[in-house]
Amino acid sequence: MIAVRALRQALASGDLPLARRAGAVLRAADVAPPDLDILAFSDAVVARDAAGQRMALTRLASSPLGFLGPLLAGWVDLPAPPVEVDGGAIPRRYAAENAALRLLAAGRVGEGVAATRTLLTATGGDADFRLNAAQLLARAGQRDTARALLAGDDPVLQRAAATLGRGSRGDARFGVSRLFARMAGDLSAEGTESLAIMLARSALLLDPNYSRARIALADALARDDAIAEAKATLAAIPAGDPFAGSAAALGIVILQRAGDLPGALALARAQASRPGAPAATLRRYADLQLETGAAAAAAQTYARVLAQPGQDADWTLYLQRGAALDQSGDWAGALPMLRRAVELAPQEPVALNYLGYAQVDRGENVTEATRMLERAHALAPRDPAIADSLGWARYRAGNLAAALPLIEGAVRQAPDDVEINEHLGDLYWAAGRRVEARYAWQAASVAAGGVDAQRLAGKLANGPASSHR
Repeated sequence: MIAVRALRQALASGDLPLARRAGAVLRAADVAPPDLDILAFSDAVVARDAAGQRMALTRLASSPLGFLGPLLAGWVDLPAPPVEVDGGAIPRRYAAENAALRLLAAGRVGEGVAATRTLLTATGGDADFRLNAAQLLARAGQRDTARALLAGDDPVLQRAAATLGRGSRGDARFGVSRLFARMAGDLSAEGTESLAIMLARSALLLDPNYSRARIALADALARDDAIAEAKATLAAIPAGDPFAGSAAALGIVILQRAGDLPGALALARAQASRPGAPAATLRRYADLQLETGAAAAAAQTYARVLAQPGQDADWTLYLQRGAALDQSGDWAGALPMLRRAVELAPQEPVALNYLGYAQVDRGENVTEATRMLERAHALAPRDPAIADSLGWARYRAGNLAAALPLIEGAVRQAPDDVEINEHLGDLYWAAGRRVEARYAWQAASVAAGGVDAQRLAGKLANGPASSHR
């Protein structure tokens, strides 16, 4: 039990000697976790220990991580052990990407480029895969092909293209570290933190300068409540690194997850205040301003984003700025922003829903606004917020019979939503179902705060204000 705890704590803190000692105890007791061989294989690669590599691969082959065996064996030129488990579609995708990189690393550039293009055509290509392939192509002297892989709006790829050098050596340390970091980055579900930490630590053992592995490690550490270690991991990424922007964004997310909204806002403000702050940085700041109730300030920051080249075609920015203006009390300023969002994205249910509901709730342009909500509901029939909006429009039009099923269904899908529960209470009250109305308002009160809580308290005591005339 001590060894298990020591292994996980050592990996979280980066104490690999302790992790190895703990792993040896677990192996001697025949209770070693399957992912321990990820570290054992990495150690053997660093030491160029072929016997150690074979032993780790053999143990992996009979574990739930057996699909890794053939992928890892290819990078160290060892026969792949027979695999007992087919991991499914995701491991097959890793295998396809790994095979393409292996071809490029082996100097079989034509075959590697063809395999890479096939994957990009089929899946669009993950940014990590594109970056790794570009680095190998640059090493092979194929700079133009490498830069073509890095084309696009992704800030990591843009930075990598601007700083593209001779590329990375296509050896085992490169290939295995990229595979492990790729997997660690994909493991974002609850309960996978330990495996992600093992993969990322092993990737950094193989390539201490690979910042993508640091990003994956910091994310996993933060999800495992190792906040200080996560911050320290991100701090090790230099400002000029292609992943520096990703590190900055993750730093804010980590604080948000930890419930430190003031800290997240302060960090976002500091990043947005730097000269030449990119649109993504400004947008993160604006989103946090809106989340923390500074709607008017958020609207101004969104305006700064929209003023940057190429941003005026993004419907989500108009929607967010419109929402910020609306929440700050400037409906006259919000309306053209929301209309522009719908013009740019007439098939986006979120944009249709916001503009349609806002107008219906104000009694403006009700016929056209209701049509927007009908379109939104047709596009996203399982979205409870949109069903609630359409139900509210039906109620405001006097069609209680059509409104009730929509809002009752929305409550079943989103039982904790304050606004939907309040709307259901209002409809029940209008239908004369007073006891059920109070149950709905009470459900809404559980998560309500501020003016919402005060309004709901008034309804629970006296019913809606409109019924007191």
